[in-house]
Amino acid sequence: MLAELARETYVPPRPALLPPVAALVRTMRRGDGNLLNLLPAAAYRKRACELGYSRRSIKLFNDPELVRQIMGDDGSLFPKSDLMVGALEELIGTSIFVTDGEIWARQRRMIEPAFSMMRLNLAFAAMEGAVETYTRKLSRLAVTGDEFSLDFAMSELTADIICRAVFSVPLSSGVARDIFEDFAIFERNTGQVKVWRLIVDPAWKKVRQADDVLAACERIRSHIGSLIDTHLGDGVGKYNDIASAVIASRDAQTGEAFTRDELIDQLGVFFLAGHETTASALTWAFYILAQQPDILQRIRDEVAEQTGGEPLTFDVVKKLTFTRSVFRETMRLYPPLTFMPRVAMDRANIGGFKVRKGALIMISPWTLHRHELYWEKPDVFDPDRFMPRREKDILKGSFIPFGSGPHTCVGAGFATIEAVLILARLASDFDFRIESHDTVRPAARMTTRPAKEIFMSVRQHTV
Repeated sequence: MLAELARETYVPPRPALLPPVAALVRTMRRGDGNLLNLLPAAAYRKRACELGYSRRSIKLFNDPELVRQIMGDDGSLFPKSDLMVGALEELIGTSIFVTDGEIWARQRRMIEPAFSMMRLNLAFAAMEGAVETYTRKLSRLAVTGDEFSLDFAMSELTADIICRAVFSVPLSSGVARDIFEDFAIFERNTGQVKVWRLIVDPAWKKVRQADDVLAACERIRSHIGSLIDTHLGDGVGKYNDIASAVIASRDAQTGEAFTRDELIDQLGVFFLAGHETTASALTWAFYILAQQPDILQRIRDEVAEQTGGEPLTFDVVKKLTFTRSVFRETMRLYPPLTFMPRVAMDRANIGGFKVRKGALIMISPWTLHRHELYWEKPDVFDPDRFMPRREKDILKGSFIPFGSGPHTCVGAGFATIEAVLILARLASDFDFRIESHDTVRPAARMTTRPAKEIFMSVRQHTV
């Protein structure tokens, strides 16, 4: 009974709720680029509200129907935010993540087959290989008892999975660390998260990225280009992976393939968004499991029941309903993409709310997933809300960790299978311990990450 009560009342870290002016002052005073601090208490209670006080106006929309309307726009009225595009273009060029309209539609048509269920079945072997390798590494750490960065551990593991699934080769830990550190530089310093720019800059102002950000982007693109080159020239036809499927794809209207630069853009999105967003969610999931041993045990029990002691297979992973619910509840409370910004190309009326030309239109999975109108006990970690008997009660459109409508992430299925496999395997093999859990707080920059790295230790689980 006590364990059940603790589970029902466990509230993982979140920012304190403040009035608008106090939230703005908090954001400016801390100066760490954490956009969560900008969210006032009203953001969790109203269908729409202003964020702070800015020259261009920042309007947050929480109503699921209005979110569908905005996200379903073809880009003519509410394209992806100029700030987001400006922040990401040095890293991922004109990829599917930042384009709109017909360019986006062409890219989506060419890319989507690479993430079919058949492809996911083939990619599962790559996931298994990476998880097996990392399990051996954690087993060594369990013997020594050494602490390690949970953030980096999840980035390293998911980067290895992406590399194997996309390019058919494992990713060395050295390259993983390079990309992790370069992405950290990018995430901390890119122009999108300079709060004062949100407040004082006019719409569509071109912002030059800092030299260290540009250098980090160049290094990351160089790594990805080298991986792509193994599949070009003499490498064409030698692989059966996601990269080979995208390389072989042709525009249905022109018959043209992606150029090498376009491949770096598109596969760069898979590599970076595909591993960074999943790593973000898994970091929070294992942090929570370290605080909630009863949830950890329920995962173990489900895995044991479904496998009967045999190895995890693709079909078994799809049956791990509770483990998937743990992942989904983690994505609800800590959506990797905290904001999905759009910009108003002209004056508009959205559900009775007026927005002016150039206004930032903020869609925030963070506030939508914690909104008092749509969720019972919104800040409580309760994975059972995603179990079949209760999932039907979730309001349509109130849970959008992978986006909404036609812009739903093409890699959503891949990320879910990957995360459930990792949770099932590591939860079955290890106990997790975090000493300084009371100091953990979330920060939203490009993704929702802990403000400071979380350090964890593990020990081998014994029955």
